Amino acid sequence: MAGQLGVSSPYASSDPGFPALPVDELLLQQAALLARIKLCHGSDREDFEATVVSLIRRYADLVHLLPATADNYFSKPGGLLHLGMEVGFFALQGTDAHIFSGRSTISARRHLEPRWRLATFIAGLCSEAHRVLTHVIVTDGTGAVWPGYLFPLSDWLTAQHADRYFLRWRPHAIEARGLGLFALAHVVPPAVMQYLAEDNSVIVPHLMASISGISVYRERNVLDELVRRSLALVIDRNLVANADRHGSPQYGSHLERYLVNALRHLASTHSAWQANREKSRVWLAVDGLFLVWPHAAEDIQKLLDAEQLQGIPKAPATIMDLLLSAGVFEPTASEQPTWTIQPPGSKIKIEAVKLTSAAILFAGIDPQTAPLAEKLTRMASVATPVAPAKAPTTQEPPTTTEPDAQIPLIPIEDTPPDEQDSATQAPTQAAAELVNEPEPTPPASFRLQAPMRLNPIVRDVLVEVIHTLNTGAGPAKCCTVAHGLFVPVSEFERRGLQPSLVLRALTEVRMLARISAKAPPTSSRDFNGVPTVGLTIDPRFVGGLELAGFALPADQEP
Repeated sequence: MAGQLGVSSPYASSDPGFPALPVDELLLQQAALLARIKLCHGSDREDFEATVVSLIRRYADLVHLLPATADNYFSKPGGLLHLGMEVGFFALQGTDAHIFSGRSTISARRHLEPRWRLATFIAGLCSEAHRVLTHVIVTDGTGAVWPGYLFPLSDWLTAQHADRYFLRWRPHAIEARGLGLFALAHVVPPAVMQYLAEDNSVIVPHLMASISGISVYRERNVLDELVRRSLALVIDRNLVANADRHGSPQYGSHLERYLVNALRHLASTHSAWQANREKSRVWLAVDGLFLVWPHAAEDIQKLLDAEQLQGIPKAPATIMDLLLSAGVFEPTASEQPTWTIQPPGSKIKIEAVKLTSAAILFAGIDPQTAPLAEKLTRMASVATPVAPAKAPTTQEPPTTTEPDAQIPLIPIEDTPPDEQDSATQAPTQAAAELVNEPEPTPPASFRLQAPMRLNPIVRDVLVEVIHTLNTGAGPAKCCTVAHGLFVPVSEFERRGLQPSLVLRALTEVRMLARISAKAPPTSSRDFNGVPTVGLTIDPRFVGGLELAGFALPADQEP
């Protein structure tokens, strides 16, 4: 699909490139979606053509047949056009259930309502338009490069008299959503902006905030909420629909923006996220910014659940993996995902994650809390070192705290003899007061120890299922067999996952246990008295299991 040669020379015939189709033909390919948008807009043909269709045509001029991603969601030719139209449709549809300008009079709301609806559609349509400026390099057959800031792609192709164009993906492209404002100028003419700004001072700022990815912290941006929810839904649906036909989509790669935005929103609005305060989730010192984990993850999950975003991970371990891989969190020097810190005045150690930069959390928030003068990690090292964990049975990254487990609190053991009595009599609720929990509990005995690259959707299911083996976690939804841990396929199906997707995800990271290479990936056994088809997970990926009790094939023995 994408050319691999330098832009200074003509492309080889082995790269067919993309045809320079007229815009009318591009929209004809989207006729069914265009009809749904018209029905949702609810206007007559003339008004719809003048308002919505004219904007879609300008957006098609800009993105033409460009894919949204190289090998992930909407990676087919025309993917970016279809993505924008579909997000715009769902965002527009969502306006029917919301009242904009709720404090205004009925007559004022009647005047502003169509402007809010049009702005919401524009925000959805252009939600990923920044990609044409940040992710791709487009050239014609002679090697001339499209100047994306100057012309829409279609106009440039016409000026170049090109009948075909070629695409290269920028290596290590960054997610610069703010550049979407430059792309927006190609799609929305000044007259439309003036129409949106009439008799109000909020619609255009909220539209710009949504396009640029900047949160409006001091007031609710309903427009952006609808767009973010629609974008998550559309991407999630596309990944699920194409999982069995187009290789292995990179699940979770689009979730970073939602998780980071949730971090910032909590830092600006949640009382427990006020840095360096008693019982705070956030600690800032000269050695970095830390979040108490997994309690910070639970706050993130509650916030995103309230926003009804599709595909957001449930397990703190999955959230951690996504933010680690995105470079938001920083592992320790020994590649451990979590750090041990000790806040000032505390006699206990706390498990936390470290952000690569404090600006990630405090971007746009004033005033910023001054960092503590002492290192949080140094204070933790002064106390008794953490007892060494059991050596992992594989070289995969170590497991993290499970959803229902509280933060492990490690008491000081090297207290001087003359202070031992008072130290042992100190109230145990001191730890609970710091993290706002009644009292610490030991971590779960059985837990998932999967590779970080495991599909996060499959990981969430396995985390929940394996956790049921622990005391007090309810009826067990899996069981041990001779070769590993048997998990019924129905546990994945009832959560909306196709068995083929699960098999592919587990096979890619070699988590399935088989008697031989020729053995089928699934097996059948009695489970709770019912014949059940399931998968057998290699016991090395389940913390708490004794490997000596399993019959591993010779090539799988530890």
